[in-house]
Amino acid sequence: MTDTSIRQYTSEREEDREREEENEETLVCPECGGNLASDAEHGETVCSECGLVVEEDEIDPGPEWRAFDAAEKDEKSRVGAPTTNMMHDKGLSTNIGWQDKDAYGNSLSSRQREKMQRLRTWNERFRTRDSKERNLKQALGEIDRMASALGLPENVRETASVIYRRALDEDLLPGRSIEGVATSALYAAARQAGTPRSLDEIAAVSRVGKDEIARTYRYVVRELSLEIQPADPESYVPRFVSDLDLPEEVERRARQLLNTAKEQGVHSGKSPVGLAAAAVYAASLLANEKVTQSEVSEVANISEVTIRNRYHELLEAEEDFTAP
Repeated sequence: MTDTSIRQYTSEREEDREREEENEETLVCPECGGNLASDAEHGETVCSECGLVVEEDEIDPGPEWRAFDAAEKDEKSRVGAPTTNMMHDKGLSTNIGWQDKDAYGNSLSSRQREKMQRLRTWNERFRTRDSKERNLKQALGEIDRMASALGLPENVRETASVIYRRALDEDLLPGRSIEGVATSALYAAARQAGTPRSLDEIAAVSRVGKDEIARTYRYVVRELSLEIQPADPESYVPRFVSDLDLPEEVERRARQLLNTAKEQGVHSGKSPVGLAAAAVYAASLLANEKVTQSEVSEVANISEVTIRNRYHELLEAEEDFTAP
């Protein structure tokens, strides 16, 4: 290292040290040594002990516009969306809208429409450069479609996308369909997030059969070492109560019945969906709400026979628990 570079390095270190000392001095009040607080409303830095205004007319780093709701904030924002695992390119590539209109909302001419169509075609080709990206794009599209049909929240879609990406990186897809692995990833993500859906519900919106979903799900969970707890019957209760338009009292009584069944060991080896549906039906009867077994079976997507069997078991467990 030459003398010039050594002197330059030394001067830079001294400047950094001076800057750090200045920052440390500004963190405390120069009068009393108290802590400083920032008043964003007035653009001032004030001592919380003695009230001394240390700095005023501070620069506001926020936007120059105001928004009063989320929609207005999104409309006025001039930055792009954050990256997301729900898109094959994580949302970093350019999206060309399908509307043939300019920035002012006016329709494009025929020549401009042809040009935009060519741009869309080439944009799609550049976004999916190889078979792996095409595979990922198709799978994430399937996950988004099924999640929308099942009413699953965005965090479940994000988790399912991450699980599918891991399966793709671990080379778990050969010999299995894209739709099967995507459905299994969504099923696993829903259970991890505590918003499970039954296998029948998942199969109803999937393009593959129930047996293939179950087989692929077990394989993916085993190979990726996913930690998934057994489904809790109580996690199904709020959705069933909401779909049947029942009051909150029914949900509370259904949870009590399920807790009693757990303490009595009745839930062991039983389907959590069947137990939840039976608990909702029994709770509605106890709360004098008119609900038929067919209505509950339609919402829960299980047979009326299952509801009758579990319903009697739940009431017997409740009687045994309350008996002196």
